[in-house]
Amino acid sequence: MNRTEKEQFVQEMAERLQNTPATFLADYRGIDVEQATQLRRELTQAGVEYRVVKNNLLKLAAKGTPSEGLAEFCAGPTAIAMSGDDPVAPAKILSKFAKEIEAFELKAGTLSGKMLTVAEISALADMPSQEELIAKALSSMNAPASNFVGVMAAIPRQLVQVLNAIGQSKAA
Repeated sequence: MNRTEKEQFVQEMAERLQNTPATFLADYRGIDVEQATQLRRELTQAGVEYRVVKNNLLKLAAKGTPSEGLAEFCAGPTAIAMSGDDPVAPAKILSKFAKEIEAFELKAGTLSGKMLTVAEISALADMPSQEELIAKALSSMNAPASNFVGVMAAIPRQLVQVLNAIGQSKAA
């Protein structure tokens, strides 16, 4: 990379870091190409941008952004994952990958400008995804209406059963 390309990269990365709700740093040293490809595929499917970055350029790009605290973790091989809408999805994928592959290590992360430790990233990964939370909320909102319909349907059904029992008792 020449100087102009580096300046352009820093500017683009700073803009992404400014507009991204969650970012995660990882040390990818020791994973093979197949594992790296699998990780990239999973993250891409979840709408997460994942790339290997030079530490000095990332430090420059992080200045003045909500991810500024990540600069202290820029040592050794560094990969950055930047989430789209759902910050839980990359946390889940990266945490799962770190558990499965010993060589892959999470360094730190940010969520809405707040620094996250590896333990906090794991806790974030244990949360339900955005889709699961929406489904639970809709289920909770739908429950009273479903129960009401069930109660209203039970009244005529019970009336028919009572009339049927009376008819059978008179016939006998």
